[in-house]
Amino acid sequence: MDEILSDDGFTVERHDADWPDAPAVVVRWSSGRPGKTIQFAGHLDTVHLTFVPPRVESGLLYGSGASDMKGGTAAAVEALRVLRDLNALQAGDVLFTAFDLHEAPWGDGAQITALTRDGIVGDGVLIPEYHMQSLPVGGRGLAIMEVTINRDGEPMHEVVGGIEQPNVIAAGVELVQKFLQLDKELAEISDPMIGRESAFVGQIHSGEIFNQSPTELTLSGTRRWIPGTKIEFVEQQYRSIINEIAQTDGIQIEDNLMVVVDAFELDQSHPLIDKFQSVCQAVMGKPLPVGPKPFADDGNRISTIAGVPAITHGPDAKGAHTLEESVPVKELQRVALVYALTAMVFCPD
Repeated sequence: MDEILSDDGFTVERHDADWPDAPAVVVRWSSGRPGKTIQFAGHLDTVHLTFVPPRVESGLLYGSGASDMKGGTAAAVEALRVLRDLNALQAGDVLFTAFDLHEAPWGDGAQITALTRDGIVGDGVLIPEYHMQSLPVGGRGLAIMEVTINRDGEPMHEVVGGIEQPNVIAAGVELVQKFLQLDKELAEISDPMIGRESAFVGQIHSGEIFNQSPTELTLSGTRRWIPGTKIEFVEQQYRSIINEIAQTDGIQIEDNLMVVVDAFELDQSHPLIDKFQSVCQAVMGKPLPVGPKPFADDGNRISTIAGVPAITHGPDAKGAHTLEESVPVKELQRVALVYALTAMVFCPD
């Protein structure tokens, strides 16, 4: 990304942003006249799946990250080029950022958090994630739960003492039941647009064979919450459940509640919302319906840290988090047009 932008004539800054192994890419392009700054913000990391090389077939771009979200980031770069080459920005500036450490659980959002914390943020932000069906004006917070339950000793056949060992599976079952009960209670905490709070268990693993007492059980899942719920309360609630299970004789627990992003809600009266919707009307024939964000992304972080609106809008892409990522090239062209036009109407105002 650094070389692509440098070769195209842009001045590229590299910021460690708490991750010097892969410094974030920052480009600033100014109209030379006072105005607002719009930020195009895209992540460069992909999920940890087998690499699929890029190819274009029948108008579709395939490959790792085509959908999530190198395709959308490339469209943002094209919007930046168009604005510069056509001298289309009457006033204001464009800030382009590309960064690592987005995809949880491998990434924790540290780079975009550090960039935003250090003031490398626009007055309004566009994030080219693969969502274009609505204008997401609110979204739930997300934490990943990871728990390992252990007992001392070695794996042991049930009939030669295994059945007498502390039972990690029984402790795991009790933990799952408590999370299910929590989820039932959380269902009562909801927002008519954003949805309800939840506790979800998606993985549980233990044992090598049907008649052997295992020494370890691992469990993982998610906790999601709506605006108004504090992260501290989420952590306290989770810790209370873990501490209950930890009282089981002969059982030890190692756990981690990784907070990915906080919940957020956009100010729908902010000028960026109106300007963006006017562009959608011009490009797509109608404004987008407002709705919730179906996933958690960097918009949550930027909105909560900097207090500026961050709109998630990207191509109608398919196959995110799979080996079959694809995006229509026409969709990338559409996103580039939407981004360029939004900058043109938002920055001078």
